[in-house]
Amino acid sequence: METLFRILQRVGKILNYIGGAALTFMMFLTVADVLLRAGGHPILGTYELVSLTLAIVIGFTIPKVSLDRGHVYMEILLEKLSKRDKAIMNTFTRILGIVLFAIIGYNLMLISKEFQASGEVSSTLKLPFFPISFFVGVCCFIECFVFLFDIARIWRGQYE
Repeated sequence: METLFRILQRVGKILNYIGGAALTFMMFLTVADVLLRAGGHPILGTYELVSLTLAIVIGFTIPKVSLDRGHVYMEILLEKLSKRDKAIMNTFTRILGIVLFAIIGYNLMLISKEFQASGEVSSTLKLPFFPISFFVGVCCFIECFVFLFDIARIWRGQYE
């Protein structure tokens, strides 16, 4: 179990680095486009690149944020619950998360398949959409594993 958790942490870290690199690229591209636009020479396809890169940033960083418990959550209700009730509430929310991310991941896989079959590309740069939707879908399934490990840690008393 610990070995699988370490692998999940490593995968989350790698995905987070990819998301961070994508965010940095997006920032430099936006700044360069603004500067060049002021000079009358905007970068072609900036809007498309920023949109696709944003999907990478969001999708690839979700597992690491969950592993680090960096998300925002309401503690007011949980403070008043017993330790067992907190575990039940945390488990319930993780199960809801698994269902949600499994549905999102599955639908992203279906959309990816449709994008690939139809040859759907962006309008200006002709970049294919299917790799982005596919990899964000994979990240959603990885998030399901993060929630499963959270549930295991909750009931082992290692979550708090």
